[in-house]
Formats: sequence, C-alpha cells, structure tokens
Amino acid sequence: MAFAANPVRSLRASNVFQRASRALAFVALLPLSAQFAQAQVPPPAVSARSWVLVDATTNQTLASGNADERVEPASLTKLMTAYLVFDALKTKKISMEQSVVPSEAIRRVGHDESRMFIEADKPVTVHDLVYGMIIQSGNDAAIALAELVGGSESHFVEMMNAQAQKLGMTHTHFADVNGMPDPNHYTTAGDLAIVSARLIRDFPDYYSIFSIRDFTYNKIKQPNRNRLLWLDSTVDGLKTGHTQAAGYCLIASAKRPLPSSPDVERRLVVVMMGETKESDRVQDSLKMLNYGYQAYDMVRFYKPGQVIETARIYKGAKSSVTLGVNANPLITVPKGAADKMKPVVERTDPLLAPLAAGQSVGTIKVQMDGKDLTSFPLVALEAVPQAGLLGRLWDSAMLSFNKKK
Repeated sequence: MAFAANPVRSLRASNVFQRASRALAFVALLPLSAQFAQAQVPPPAVSARSWVLVDATTNQTLASGNADERVEPASLTKLMTAYLVFDALKTKKISMEQSVVPSEAIRRVGHDESRMFIEADKPVTVHDLVYGMIIQSGNDAAIALAELVGGSESHFVEMMNAQAQKLGMTHTHFADVNGMPDPNHYTTAGDLAIVSARLIRDFPDYYSIFSIRDFTYNKIKQPNRNRLLWLDSTVDGLKTGHTQAAGYCLIASAKRPLPSSPDVERRLVVVMMGETKESDRVQDSLKMLNYGYQAYDMVRFYKPGQVIETARIYKGAKSSVTLGVNANPLITVPKGAADKMKPVVERTDPLLAPLAAGQSVGTIKVQMDGKDLTSFPLVALEAVPQAGLLGRLWDSAMLSFNKKK
C-alpha cells in the first residue's frame, strides 16, 4: 500500500536542526513484530531452530524466532566470502577476466564436500571461481578466491571478521572461508540477515549471480542447491548450507512489485537455520516469504522530487524554496495499520541562503497514535544562492523585526 499525505505542521525550534542531522537516511531499523504485536497476523509455524524475516527494502525485521541464538553457518559462510570478493571486484583490485593459479591448499577439500573441481596449479579465471563458489558452493573455489584477495586464507579470515564487525554482526566469528565445523566458527540468523541485505544492497551488479540455476566447469554441470529458484519466479537468491551439526539451512530472497506502486519493488529476506530435512528449509522459507508479503504493507508517503511544501527563505536570490525528499521514504507496517499513520514535518526555521539542492532543512517524522515510528530528512529541492548586499540587509532587518513580535 502507498499513500501521500499533507504535512501536518511546521515547527520553529532551535533544537530541530540537531534532531534532523541525526535522522536516518530514509528508514530506521524497527522491530515491527514487537511494536505492532496487536495488529500483526502471527507468522506460520516452522521447524527451524532459529529464523528471521527481514524487509530489506526498508531495513526492518518483521518476525523472528531465536534470531540471536548461536548457530553454525555451514556454507552460508560463503556470503561473507562473496562480500569481500565482490568488494575487491567493485574497487578493481581484481577482475573477472583475471587468471588464478590455485595453490595446493585446495587439495584438502574432501570428496564429501561441495566442490567445483578445480585443480592445483591449473589456471582458472576469477569469473569461473566466483560462479563456482556461489552456484556450485565450491569450497575449493572459496579457498582460491580467499588466497587471491587476502594473500592467504588466514589473512582473508581476518578480513571476514573485521568486515563482520563493521556491518554490525556482533554475534559472529569466522574460522575459515567455507563453514566447516569449528568451535570458533559461529553466527546467528540475525547476523546472517544483515550480511545478506548488505550484499544485495552494496553489490547489485554481482548479486544476480545468485539467481543462476546451474553452472558447468571442466565439463561438470552442477545445479544451484536453492530449489526455490525453480518454485517461485520472484526468488533470486541467496544460499543454502548443510553440515550434520548445522542441519539444513537456507537464506532466501524475493523481490515483488508493490501492488499500489508498480514502480517500487519490495525485497524480503528470510533466514532458516537448523532444519532437520532439506524439504523443510524450502517449504518453511517459502511460507515465510509469502507471509511477509501478505501480512505486511509497505507505505510510501512521497515520491522523490515531490513538492511537500514551499517555505520562506531569507537572504536568498529568491524569497521561497520548494521542499521535499530526494529518495523513496518507505516503511513496512502490518496490513491495515497504514491508515493510522501520519507524517509530521519539522523545519529548521528560519531558512537562510545559500542553500544547496538536497540540503537537509528538517525532518519528516512518521507517527502513529502519537508515537514516532521512523523519520527521514526534509530537503531543499532546489538551490538558492545568496542575495546581494541590499537583499541580505533587508532580510536581516525582517528577521530582527519578526523576533521582536
């Protein structure tokens, strides 16, 4: 659901600018499952030991079960491996066309482990290693990429742990690049949702690899183990994992258009950990994705560039400026709750030139029942240069006169 509402009020307060500067870019992380407990339809029952459902478009947790419980990530570890490899590609430290000579380290990958079947001392391209790691879940490919990007696998693991802390994965520690059982290798469903959402958001040029259904290397064709790619056309990732200790795990992501705003697509991510059967991780993930789309609405209050109000500006080449937002201000709420919400505009009056296009001039708070749910910046939609000397003197006099009123 999407709607646009008129601003409710404009406040003149000296501390508004401080609040605006601390406002989140466009969304806040809100535990909606707790905040809207009375309005929310209960999530479906699943057999996973821990799980979480996240709206990655608005960065909100919709529902969860034991999301902070320590678990083994198994091959879901490769999402962090992929994150660092994608970053190296994006910053051009490596290239897809680059040739790599795998070291003897790949020989330790057992015959019972996932492999893409590369050979030590035989050149292979980064392209094939990336596809083999993501689609075929090749442990050998992950090791070769780690050595390329990190110089050594051990240094790459240090990079993984540093990146985990940077992303806010406070309950995670990595011991290798593949997720083999180790007491010092652990994470949570909540932390895996964080890296999944960031991977999608930070590397859109490479994320599409997760949707490819099969990959052939060295004349060996292997399918993507994410069966949801065949069951739901809106699912385009992410990764499966399995060891005896971790159970069957799956992180699935889907992208569907917002019914009332087809130009906006809504992405959900679900993490299922510790399922006892492979079929359970598939069905539980699909149930939870459908639940997220059916039980929640995503609300868009204004379109980027839409004029929300026109305000007086002083000491400028013109006397007024149009205000609005420069991105989609979105929030996800339980179905039926949108009509109870209203945006409240707080401006940093008086507005003084010069003012740049996109410059923050206040905050738009989203409220329900008098409580703040989230906030996003109110910005100038146009630049206003400073006026000449006479214009500035006149407006200074006007400001002084208004203060005396």
